[in-house]
Amino acid sequence: MTSLFTQEVHLSKRHEEIVSQRLMLLQKMKNNLGDQNTERACLLQATETASKRNLSLLQTRYWASVEEHVPKWEQFLLGRAPYPIGGENQSEAGNTVQNEMK
Repeated sequence: MTSLFTQEVHLSKRHEEIVSQRLMLLQKMKNNLGDQNTERACLLQATETASKRNLSLLQTRYWASVEEHVPKWEQFLLGRAPYPIGGENQSEAGNTVQNEMK
């Protein structure tokens, strides 16, 4: 009987160890989940910021390009200059525009 009592005490202690270890692991998991959520939020914020920055840069470069090329196209459309981009379509484009103007 003493043997059974000793086993019971031993099992009870082991159960306590397992339960405390389980609680510790659950707490670690909870902390890790919180850290992951925080990291995801930071990454999402960084992604949104980068996306806005990229959009702004793209728009700025687009309009700078438009402003750079408008004078060339304006002269071409007024019939005062040759086709402004490349040389291979120059005659076709020039003929088309000049035919439309007539």
